[in-house]
Amino acid sequence: MILVIFTGSRYADWRLAEKGRVLHGFRTVGINSYIQDENFINQLLNKNTELLYNAERIKRIFFFGAGASSKERQDKIARVFSSFFKNARVKVSHDLVASALSTFGDEKGIIGIIGSGSNAAYYTGKKVVENNYGLGYILADEGSTNWLARMMLKDFLIDSLPSGIKEKLLAKHNIDRKVILDRIYNSPNPNIFLTSFAEFFFENKTDPYITALVKRGLNLYVKTYLLPLADSYPDSTIHFTGSVANNFPEWIREIGAENGLHIKTIIREPIQNLIKYYINKN
Repeated sequence: MILVIFTGSRYADWRLAEKGRVLHGFRTVGINSYIQDENFINQLLNKNTELLYNAERIKRIFFFGAGASSKERQDKIARVFSSFFKNARVKVSHDLVASALSTFGDEKGIIGIIGSGSNAAYYTGKKVVENNYGLGYILADEGSTNWLARMMLKDFLIDSLPSGIKEKLLAKHNIDRKVILDRIYNSPNPNIFLTSFAEFFFENKTDPYITALVKRGLNLYVKTYLLPLADSYPDSTIHFTGSVANNFPEWIREIGAENGLHIKTIIREPIQNLIKYYINKN
């Protein structure tokens, strides 16, 4: 039996497969090895009945997660999983690799992510080429839900949010200055608070403020991430994963075209293609 996990900061998607077919699929809260400790991850594993029941049967685990880009953080995930799944070999990598495998398979090209966070890289068909992107929700994540929420909440706090969209925001989210500042500066996972606005942006995509904000973020993303990669790897195919890319595909394609880039496949979540890839490999 194999287990494939793809996780962002907000959600983690899990698939258990054996003998060429998926047996179980479910979603939990996300696992970000940069933010959460081993105790949190261990508790998450022990609360899931599917994992408890199948723990000894699982032989291979493929974990892909936001924040799992360094050996130190990969080792942290591997330690917890190896302790829980005692008969399994554990492979840990970051979410860019998952996105590349789910869109390119074993072919090469430029892979982009715009979801809770944002990132991009060149994929050789075997590995992601390291770069200086992926700086996280405080320093970077241009165009992502984290970035969009930061910009909107700042406008809300300085009272420059247009009245129409402000009314819609308050009708959907119970927030005020105290709540926002407390969740951003005093909670252990402020990025989870920021990603909670994802649905709001999609529901209000035709509002002039939201339209302008999303397009500004996507423009910044293209100029910051894609254009340098396209200069280094000309004529590369470009694929995307992530909720923002999936929710606003016409805008990312339009902005890409304006910059001489042709964006092909856009998928929301890599997990379905990932499990197919590993079923075929095992």
